Amino acid sequence: MRVLLVLDHPYTLASAENAPHRRSFTAAVAAAAVRGATAAGHEVDVIDLAADGFSPVMTREDLVAWRQGAVVDPRVEDYQRRLLAADHLVFAFPVWWEAMPAATKGFLDRVLTKGVVFAERPGAKGNPFHNLMPRLGGVTVLSVMTTPDKAYRWWYRDPLTKILFKGTFGKIGVRNLRWINFDRVAGRTPEQRRRLLDDTERRFAALAPVRGGAATARRDPLTRSGT
Repeated sequence: MRVLLVLDHPYTLASAENAPHRRSFTAAVAAAAVRGATAAGHEVDVIDLAADGFSPVMTREDLVAWRQGAVVDPRVEDYQRRLLAADHLVFAFPVWWEAMPAATKGFLDRVLTKGVVFAERPGAKGNPFHNLMPRLGGVTVLSVMTTPDKAYRWWYRDPLTKILFKGTFGKIGVRNLRWINFDRVAGRTPEQRRRLLDDTERRFAALAPVRGGAATARRDPLTRSGT
């Protein structure tokens, strides 16, 4: 199975190692997912948005092309090619102001081009889009935040999955959507963080291809006592 992991953190994947002032738990989570999936024999393709210098801004030229089902940015075209080849898509990012960082939102805006990854269904009742990514069997979101999980769900009403799942991939028609949330990370001990990373590696080592069935959204908060 081909897994595409999209990492959004200014420190890049190079910050996965636990080096003071150059470390990112988000990058460490992404690296753990890569290790697990690779150990299971999956082919893993990593898009490191910060390392690529990806711009999240939809330019006038981008929008004109988007409306015509075309692309003018070679970087975006490359991302689309890799997305269309993926069997499973993974996003890894920190949560800032209760949502994803700008580069992840820009990935949605610029890479998910009408006529390339989805098609409109004029007059459709219900889901307005048709999925043009036939290989993509699921999407997993790995989010890292300081907000307590319960507060994020009940006070902030979970904007993250509303945007990524209900408002984007669910609307397109991608099935099997999973959210794994690492909350309160600033207060975790090194041992607790290590256990979270080990758990992530095991999860991705057990990742299996998924096809068919009804569209589902599953939440895995990783907020068990002692983590």
